[in-house]
Amino acid sequence: MLNKMGRTLLAAAVAGNVGAAGAAPMTLQDYLALSGPAPTQHVAYGPAPSQFAELFQPSGDGPFPVAVIVHGGCWTKEFGGITQMHNMAGALQQRGIAVWNVEYRRFDEEGGGYPGMYHDVGTALDRLRVLAPERRLDLSRIVLVGHSAGGHLAQWAASRARLPRSSPLYVADPLPVPTVISLGGLADLRNEQSLIKTSCDRDMAQLAGTASAARPDIFSDTSPAELLPAGVRTVLIHGEFDTISPLRAGQDYARRAQAAGDHAEVIVLPGGSHYDEVAASSPSWTIVSAQIRKALGL
Repeated sequence: MLNKMGRTLLAAAVAGNVGAAGAAPMTLQDYLALSGPAPTQHVAYGPAPSQFAELFQPSGDGPFPVAVIVHGGCWTKEFGGITQMHNMAGALQQRGIAVWNVEYRRFDEEGGGYPGMYHDVGTALDRLRVLAPERRLDLSRIVLVGHSAGGHLAQWAASRARLPRSSPLYVADPLPVPTVISLGGLADLRNEQSLIKTSCDRDMAQLAGTASAARPDIFSDTSPAELLPAGVRTVLIHGEFDTISPLRAGQDYARRAQAAGDHAEVIVLPGGSHYDEVAASSPSWTIVSAQIRKALGL
């Protein structure tokens, strides 16, 4: 397992050396300045201000493969996130990929946190079934891509078929997604509590609710690591200089997923930070976009 992971990292490093040479890792300010084209369509899936998603539809007749992207921002409205994802969305749109850019209620918004934040992401994903015929979306070619806190939510959304029926988050027929790409994700809530506290200053009650007699384990329906094996291919991509979600976090998750029988691989972005992971203007985009296209069979 470790040898295989080592070979994956080496291959990614070789592939990215040319593009990353001389490029400084992106900073938080660089990330906040990211922008891109306006979406084709704004779709509300609920009455709250943050219950919406944006469709970026390519030109042409389709049907179009779909990348669902979930922004990060430490699960708080303070850091926004959806606007910065326009940068990635525009680049994918130009390559003939439809993008569904998901907004959701964070822990510090009314109705957010547990269970609302999870309901939002799941509802937004499933709404594609309604939108697909009108917008010529090919849901047999779909990938989930999440950044940072959005990596957690994307990995969770891809694992919903494993939710216990007793959970308030359970749905009978979630939209299946064969591959999830986590960009600097923070997905193992139980084992990464210290990292999440250090990186985002989040407590588990804010993300996973509080224990009760009916729900004694708050991680059982909120942490993707507790829903393994999910039968989903997981690609964990981390910047070499990502200090918010370091490479070690992806490696630990991959080991756990592989031990459960799932396919998981780890890729490093040479010279990349936590923010290069979502920037089409970064040398890291060559690696990230190639993985998205691979997941869509392109």
